[in-house]
Amino acid sequence: MFTNFDLLERRLVRVEKKLDLIMEHLGIQVDQPELREVREFIQEGKTLNAIKAYREATGAGLKEAKAAVDQLASQA
Repeated sequence: MFTNFDLLERRLVRVEKKLDLIMEHLGIQVDQPELREVREFIQEGKTLNAIKAYREATGAGLKEAKAAVDQLASQA
C-alpha cells in the first residue's frame, strides 16, 4: 500500500519530467554547478561514480539518477 509520502514522491517525479520536457522543447539548459563532478565522471567513463555523485547532489533515486546520467552522457 502506498503512503502519502510515496504518492507525493510519484507526483513530484511526474511534474519534474513535465518540466524537463518543456525546458527541452524550449531549448533551455540549466547547468547546475553541483553536477560538475558528475560530468567529470562521465568524461572519465566512470558511469557508476557519476550515478552515485548525481544521487548525492540531487537526492534522486537510482532509476532517476541513471536516466539523468545517461542523458548527460548522450549530450557530451
